[in-house]
Amino acid sequence: MPKLIVATGNPGKLHEMQAYLTDPVWELTLKPDTLDIEETGTTFLENAGLKASQVAKALGHWSIADDSGLEVAALDGAPGLFSARYGKTDDDRISRLLRELGDNPNRQARFVCAIALARPDGTIVLQTQGICPGEILTAPRGSKGFGYDPIFYVPAQGMTFAEMSPDIKHDISHRGRAFAELLPQLKTLEF
Repeated sequence: MPKLIVATGNPGKLHEMQAYLTDPVWELTLKPDTLDIEETGTTFLENAGLKASQVAKALGHWSIADDSGLEVAALDGAPGLFSARYGKTDDDRISRLLRELGDNPNRQARFVCAIALARPDGTIVLQTQGICPGEILTAPRGSKGFGYDPIFYVPAQGMTFAEMSPDIKHDISHRGRAFAELLPQLKTLEF
């Protein structure tokens, strides 16, 4: 079973990635907490590449990184690259976003997920990006997922990410769409 370091400290992301990486089955491991990677990129793809490359080089193993976030049209794309740092907790981030959006009628938003895969020497061999369009609700709904899931409504499904079963979210989310592009390419690589 190939070993793959997930360049994150977020167990939620590791759990979601494990659901996609089933053929072949990978041994996924979180990067050590002591290994901090500064996200200096100006796009999600750049940050995913930085994280995958630096973790791979530091640990000498294949590494996969995801950089994702929520872009809200009425906030000029904020929180964007700063989605995880928009507050100290998920509740703080949601409260801040709803406060800043206020009663603006433009609730259009999208989740973006960029994924990069790096060889043990840090060379990036694959990069993909997935986007899931939606809207921001005025109040949270649902109890599943993490992050902004309770306020991100997907009109095509008629529910928020936090209301969806894991199988539905797995298929239609930004991460699901990015992995749908990545997986066929991943199967062509030799490890």
